[in-house]
Amino acid sequence: MPAVVLFGAQWGDEGKGKATDLLGDQVDYVVRYQGGNNAGHTVVIGDQKYALHLLPTGVLSPNVIPVIGNGVVIDPGVLLSEIEGLEARGVSSERLLISANAHLIMPHHKAIDKVSERYLGKARIGTTGRGIGPAYGDKIYRMGIRVQDLLDPGILQKKIEIALGEKNQILTKIYNRRGLDPAQVLEEYLGYAERLRPHIADTSLILSRALDEGKVVLLEGGQGNLLDIDHGTYPFVTSSSPTSGGACTGAGIPPTRLTRVIGILKAYTTRVGSGPFPTELDDEMGEWLRTTGGEYGVTTGRNRRCGWFDAVIARYATRINGVTDFFLTKLDVLSGLEKIPVCVAYEVDGVRHDEIPMTQTDFHHATPVYEEFPGWQEDISGAKSFEDLPANARAYVKALEEMSGAPISAIGVGPGRTETLQLRPLI
Repeated sequence: MPAVVLFGAQWGDEGKGKATDLLGDQVDYVVRYQGGNNAGHTVVIGDQKYALHLLPTGVLSPNVIPVIGNGVVIDPGVLLSEIEGLEARGVSSERLLISANAHLIMPHHKAIDKVSERYLGKARIGTTGRGIGPAYGDKIYRMGIRVQDLLDPGILQKKIEIALGEKNQILTKIYNRRGLDPAQVLEEYLGYAERLRPHIADTSLILSRALDEGKVVLLEGGQGNLLDIDHGTYPFVTSSSPTSGGACTGAGIPPTRLTRVIGILKAYTTRVGSGPFPTELDDEMGEWLRTTGGEYGVTTGRNRRCGWFDAVIARYATRINGVTDFFLTKLDVLSGLEKIPVCVAYEVDGVRHDEIPMTQTDFHHATPVYEEFPGWQEDISGAKSFEDLPANARAYVKALEEMSGAPISAIGVGPGRTETLQLRPLI
């Protein structure tokens, strides 16, 4: 039975939460497979708006089992706060499963993240300062502390002492900051252990057995394709792999289990943080997109940088991830425009590029080549089918589909749960 990947096909913030929620009633498990609380998914149900950071979107569906996979880095304090916030609104997290192999964000990760970003000055990457990068760094450096270590106080104490033996030297001698007390950190995390213990499990085994039993597993990514550590706009990227390949390693599911790869595309393009952005609009139109689309980060509240749709990066997402379907969000934001430009290629030093240039230097200097499409004036939020859309809106969607290289199977025409047009089954 299917394991379906759902990932952001741009720089994140495409509306993955809405797509995951749409599929929630059709799946049995929703798995967050990478990232940390530097990601944010917004889901609107009726007049209720939910902002999720670590919890998989499936927590909002009563018949779905939400899973935090081994590829995620977890700040336990943030996770418990998020659980408490949902419970205060009548949403239970009792079914939540957390991989024993997931890594923990520790106080030294957050301290180093913040101070090192300030130290970089104008060369800063634009990190959220939540310790995600340093946590992944320690994972690769084989100094990480995992969720399963919470279950063994002796091991946890030893690992904290070893880690702080090095990290306190960095904080005090390089950055002139106060070191952390190992005993205080141990006490704090042993407190988390008691509250998280009922949720810790061998999630890879559970998911494998679920698939054998014919259950449907949805793998939910954070961030987006161009923030991937290998395939994104390095070094202005996240520290994990939001791509479909990352879904396999981050959930413990082999590639042969995947049956659909759904890429989420916004009808225009946004980005949070530093780094190249060829179609960025640093003018009144960019501000109009930001205001009309409500483009402010779910996690940080930062203004999102806004620009026109970029077909080059959409094609790139199709190629890297093996996209079978696209979910196009926020088409309604473009209502009222006379003309809608779409970037169909780049120009670098007089040379046309139909694909993303190989080098970081060329991508930084890429100038968009635009093709203009006629806009529409009608409010499309009440559309119930593709045929209900204005002719120019339908033509715009068809053009994006052809340029992106995979079918657009669903369209968001408003923020609400029901404001979605499903053109083809996604599962």
